Amino acid sequence: MRLIDLSVALRTGMPVYPGDPEVDIRPALTVARDGVNVLQVHMGSQSGTHVDAPSHIEDGLPTLDQLPLNRFDGPAHVVDARGLPPRAAIGTALLARVPADRIVLIATGWSAHWGTGAYHDHPYLTEAAAALLVARGIHTVGIDALSVDPTPGDTLPAHRILCGADAVIAENLTNLAEVLDAQQSGHDVHVSLFPLHLPGADGAPVRAVARISEPKP
Repeated sequence: MRLIDLSVALRTGMPVYPGDPEVDIRPALTVARDGVNVLQVHMGSQSGTHVDAPSHIEDGLPTLDQLPLNRFDGPAHVVDARGLPPRAAIGTALLARVPADRIVLIATGWSAHWGTGAYHDHPYLTEAAAALLVARGIHTVGIDALSVDPTPGDTLPAHRILCGADAVIAENLTNLAEVLDAQQSGHDVHVSLFPLHLPGADGAPVRAVARISEPKP
């Protein structure tokens, strides 16, 4: 079995969604001064590679701690949405072969733009595409981009459809091309997206990991 890290590193000044808290990580205690090393970490709940709970877009919907743990771990299917132009809509055609009851990861290739202005110009899911995923029984959707909706966005239609169905959304994934290559070679893909245990949270950073198994004989 092989492990692939799908997470971006959390660093001071890293990219965040427009209007979100900036990330600031600095020493709080040091061995030289205090006898131990401890970091002080300031960031928003949607920083870096993270998951959105349904409550991210509407009060009254489930928070992270109200969701079953199987929302964050399970067999995965990667959709190849690479090669699209900036701000392209990802429609239902690319999702036609998505199997039911999987964690669906959408590989746009946009993680290559991480840390640049072009990262905001990512492809995004249409309302119809989000609705198709819900109809297929998909409860976890991830993307290697800043959002499943256009950035910036006010109405967040894809978020509202997915979160309205109590689905989890993972954003700012990376290294999905490697996972897609493994899938296309016949390997089984299993993904873990466990968030920090923050009661009542709308979202939290995750250490996203793909586990690649040998192809079945």
